[in-house]
Amino acid sequence: MSNPYFNPSKRKFIKSSIIGGISLISIPSLIGCKTDPLSYELDLHVPTKYFDGTRCWCHPRAGIVPNVGKGDLPRVVMTMNNLDLAGSDVFYGVFGLQTDDLGSSWTEAQEQKTLAPRYETIDGVERPVAVSDFWPRWHTKTKTLLGTGHTVAYTTDWKVRSPRPRHTSYSTYDPDSSNWSDWKKLEMPGDTFKDAGAGCVQRYDQEDGSILLPIYFRPPGKNSRVTVSKCAFDGSELKFLDHGSVLELNNDTRGLGEPSITKFADRYFMTIRNDEKGFVAQSADGQTFDGYKPWTFDDGTELGSYNTQQHWVTHSEALFLVYTRRGANNDHVFRHRAPLFMAQVDPEKLCVIRETEQVLVPERGARLGNFGVTNVSPTETWVTVAEWMQPHGVEKYGSDGSVFVSRIQWNKPNRLFG
Repeated sequence: MSNPYFNPSKRKFIKSSIIGGISLISIPSLIGCKTDPLSYELDLHVPTKYFDGTRCWCHPRAGIVPNVGKGDLPRVVMTMNNLDLAGSDVFYGVFGLQTDDLGSSWTEAQEQKTLAPRYETIDGVERPVAVSDFWPRWHTKTKTLLGTGHTVAYTTDWKVRSPRPRHTSYSTYDPDSSNWSDWKKLEMPGDTFKDAGAGCVQRYDQEDGSILLPIYFRPPGKNSRVTVSKCAFDGSELKFLDHGSVLELNNDTRGLGEPSITKFADRYFMTIRNDEKGFVAQSADGQTFDGYKPWTFDDGTELGSYNTQQHWVTHSEALFLVYTRRGANNDHVFRHRAPLFMAQVDPEKLCVIRETEQVLVPERGARLGNFGVTNVSPTETWVTVAEWMQPHGVEKYGSDGSVFVSRIQWNKPNRLFG
């Protein structure tokens, strides 16, 4: 359907620009060769920006399609939501842009009609339902770019409906037409998962093609909890098979949400959002988790990341966490969601190594809590994020609705790529 709430004439774009390149410290080696330590450099780019006082971009995340860019380069496909700043989580559509030359040039952001909101009958009333929190990722087994997210059901005047049905939404990308397929819903069993989705989650694809897809869900009358669902994917249809341990938090918060999973050194790790603090869990099989613990620095102090997501950057020689936190001269930022940090994780102690902390994207007043991570090549990983221009007035600190690509350029190939 067309979107009456978004005026394309108000869009403002800029060409890709380099903000700066920074040589960074070597990474303490916890595994592998200690004589040639892992290190990286950062380049910060802005492929586009948009802020007209009423709307901005959010949730920019990217996936790759190998070997269809210029030469043998991958095509990098980014999706993002258009956000109405007058409400809370009001997403009027999904837009996309792409680059075939690793960010030297980008297409203009275009509305993705196949990912647009549509009207559904809920409790006898026609209500708008939008796709949001979308994350594209290349599925190697089927050679398909598969994006997953969740749905948001609204009232007739575009306010988030509560209680709400929520589903995992998904779509596939066609590199020949540069279009996404019409979005679908992942079918889940029983009433327990009537409010369940994979919004903002980092999935893990296994060698046999099965997908470990973390979800968060709210059983009737309960707060939110997380689990890892196992799914089959044939290149078109995503099918739920089973789920693993259910992790919950019995207190007065909204519970656990936005889990992200990765695998490093034969173990799986999951990071989890909560209103008061972030948590981390580990597993031998990616589905069975005995429990979780708060994120801390290696000196035992709390990391200070709360009420927003964290995600993984996984290199074959080191595991990293990307996050926001308190204590960075950022009390003026909503929920301390900027700057965006990255630091190495000690996988044995399940903590963040303080001396490795680096700023990926600087703080300019706007929040940076909703972001994505993409392995673009064996030597390059991208972290993508937009300046979410809420609450009103954050632009006085310098933010302007920029979409950032923080390019992490490794000195050693990532053997986990592919």
